[in-house]
Amino acid sequence: MSGPQIALPLMWPEPENDRDFITSPANADAVRHLGQWHGWAVPVALLSGPRKSGRSLLARIFAAKSGAMLIDDAEQADEEAIFHAWNRAQQSGRPLLIVADAPPPAWAITLPDLASRLAATPRIALGDPDEALAAGLIEKLLGRRGLSAGREVVAYLLPRIERSHVAIHRLVDALDGVALARRQRITVPLARRAMMSLGVIDDSPNAA
Repeated sequence: MSGPQIALPLMWPEPENDRDFITSPANADAVRHLGQWHGWAVPVALLSGPRKSGRSLLARIFAAKSGAMLIDDAEQADEEAIFHAWNRAQQSGRPLLIVADAPPPAWAITLPDLASRLAATPRIALGDPDEALAAGLIEKLLGRRGLSAGREVVAYLLPRIERSHVAIHRLVDALDGVALARRQRITVPLARRAMMSLGVIDDSPNAA
């Protein structure tokens, strides 16, 4: 083989049960609200959160438990369809969960009747990962690929990574690629190499 082996990107299957959704203070309020759906004054909620935050997974888990109607990526959905789904939920009492990147006005609504209904809809949000969630996500995402990292590796990574869901997924992709290319288990030196490949740290003698 003339060069290092390149890890090909794979679509890893998304788990579908609530044990796979990691709860921390960053998302606890949203989880709590969804768990209390029987008592909602309005049978509709708008869930927002950054990409890769697990919002779609949480929404599917909620829909499976409650029988709720679900509209994901609502910014791309037909506004009339969302409007009619909102009305059906109000009439039937069957909950509706609308999932979007961000709530209005960041999500521009052109249909006035829908805008007024969404203004009256309770909003819940998933935040950027805190330390507990970041650690859990690293372990979970590696585990889905048949990999693991010791506590010392996770402790090394946590203060050095951007606290965003997308950044954590990119980090795990890099760890997976370096581990595959070098055929090594994940250690602190390998984790450092993965972070260098992302440009998170440099390779100078004084680098952390």
